[in-house]
Amino acid sequence: MSARIRSRSTLTAVALIAAVTGSALLTGCGPDNPVAAPSAPSAASPNQSAAPATGTPTGEGRPSGTPSRGPHPTTSGKPSTSAHPTASATPSGTAVVPSVNGTAHTALTISNGTNFVVMNGTSVDFGTVVRDLAWSPNGSRAAFIDGAGNLVTSNPDGSGRHTVAIAPSGESWSHPTWQVTQPGDANGVPVKNSIFFAASKDGVSRLEGVPATAVHGTPVPLILATYGGDNLPPNPVTGNDWPNVAGKVGDAVYANSTTGDVYIRDDYLRQQGGVYTQGSQPAMSPDERTVVFVRSVDGHDHLFANTEGPGKPAKDLTPAATTDYTEPAFSPDGKTIAVRTPDGVATLPADGSAAPKLISTTAGLPAYRG
Repeated sequence: MSARIRSRSTLTAVALIAAVTGSALLTGCGPDNPVAAPSAPSAASPNQSAAPATGTPTGEGRPSGTPSRGPHPTTSGKPSTSAHPTASATPSGTAVVPSVNGTAHTALTISNGTNFVVMNGTSVDFGTVVRDLAWSPNGSRAAFIDGAGNLVTSNPDGSGRHTVAIAPSGESWSHPTWQVTQPGDANGVPVKNSIFFAASKDGVSRLEGVPATAVHGTPVPLILATYGGDNLPPNPVTGNDWPNVAGKVGDAVYANSTTGDVYIRDDYLRQQGGVYTQGSQPAMSPDERTVVFVRSVDGHDHLFANTEGPGKPAKDLTPAATTDYTEPAFSPDGKTIAVRTPDGVATLPADGSAAPKLISTTAGLPAYRG
């Protein structure tokens, strides 16, 4: 949990955690993390030319967690009723080139369940299906679910792929997120380099983790212990999805589709956690001070932000929404949020000072490369 969150609640108290910063330009992203996997290629990698007019299947290839397009209840302030499906099936149909408008000279990437990833004003062919793309904190490696449903990492151009873990038969994996901490923390935070994700089998979703450097590794269920001393019921171990890790100490937020709540997994000096707020599809800011999430309001999915801590009021960042804003992602500097809309990907200031602006007509999962 962030230093600010800790200080504003009775859950625990620790020293202030410094904000995590990242490059604002994708072309400036490079390896800067000693525990990350092999270095990224240069920005002018051979695969980063414009995609050919063939090879990208038609359709969004909706990634995991994509809301259903069914009607929403009109009760204000409730969690989004959107479903959280597991990794989408490989799309098929006539080949088209994804739109890359608006993404040049930013760290924003868009994956849509095809081989192509929108990145830095072009479309990069990863050579395999890319679902639920996420990035290591320094941007040197990508993590995603491939067409076989396995957890894979690669260089930013899709080269250097290796299979971290193979999904068991009948199990669907989705929404990987990278947990990395640096050595030398004054409070003794251990070095971590893991990937968390949601694993669903027989309609039951759980959170699991595996070392990021594993090859055909064996994921294990994440520990989800509650905050001690608060006499709280145990945190649910099923129904959990949409994990997102941020910050220097590897804290995470995730959603529970059964309770309709967002939870925080505090992994500072010892693992603990609990309910944060009502909502779904959460993302934590790089400095761990803000959690954004989705709630349904008057028939549309709105984006909310909580900067005050568990159980505190949240600000509606999209109060005038006439469409759905889902699947938020923070920029590396924490100043911008990218969201998915039915028309593509939009961005807005993280403080909600301006309405979302559509920057790409590619419909897919936004993610920022640090």
